[in-house]
Amino acid sequence: MPDWVDRAVAREELELERALAAQLSSARHAGPSLTDCADCGDEIPPARRAFGGVTRCLACQTTFEKGNRR
Repeated sequence: MPDWVDRAVAREELELERALAAQLSSARHAGPSLTDCADCGDEIPPARRAFGGVTRCLACQTTFEKGNRR
């Protein structure tokens, strides 16, 4: 028989899962990803394209986010 601590922990885990799911769904871009990087032209790996809306390879995206375009 679960006590109040067990129920509180279960509730906290459920709320965390819901919050994470909401954050992930809002962070994903709609639309297809490019197969080749818009900046350098290299192929974007399939695992990265699976996120949707990806237009740059990882290296170019990192450079872009740092504010230094190639």
